[in-house]
Amino acid sequence: MRIRLPHIPYITNKILLDIVHCSFVDIKDDMEKVRTCIQKILENDVINEKRLEERVKELLEEQESEMELMQVDRKNMFWLVKRKLASEFNVILNNEDRHNHLSHILLKELTEYDYINFVVSENRVKNLIFSSIEEYLKIYEKLEDEVYEKISSYKSKPIPGSEEYELIFEKLYQEELKKRGMF
Repeated sequence: MRIRLPHIPYITNKILLDIVHCSFVDIKDDMEKVRTCIQKILENDVINEKRLEERVKELLEEQESEMELMQVDRKNMFWLVKRKLASEFNVILNNEDRHNHLSHILLKELTEYDYINFVVSENRVKNLIFSSIEEYLKIYEKLEDEVYEKISSYKSKPIPGSEEYELIFEKLYQEELKKRGMF
């Protein structure tokens, strides 16, 4: 599953919690500085992919008439062009490889700014960060389904997409994360 902007605060929190609760990493600086560092790196990655997708859309729009004439499937063409341009935007399309790369970047930044200290190999800390990202994304879909189910059991059902619905969803989602020790 891809990381999306709304996931970033939760993934950041999961990484921080896992670092704080592990026995081999110490946070040497203010937690907010560490949180900001992690969040910025994750946001930059998502924004890079958005820029890539915008460029792909522009290119496809420029070639719209030719694609219609040749009866090219727009969705397939989107992915072909995205794959071709991904390296120019420093975007890794394979999710596992991407999360691994993000883990390396996060570890590098956290040690470079002297935010953390550890007594094990860098690889072990990188794996902790990688696992945090992967675990959150695996749990996300399950939690989302549970929250949707709870909302559907309300007597006065809020309208999906409404502000009321979004507020209820966010509240219930955070409650589910707290139950699992992720918030």
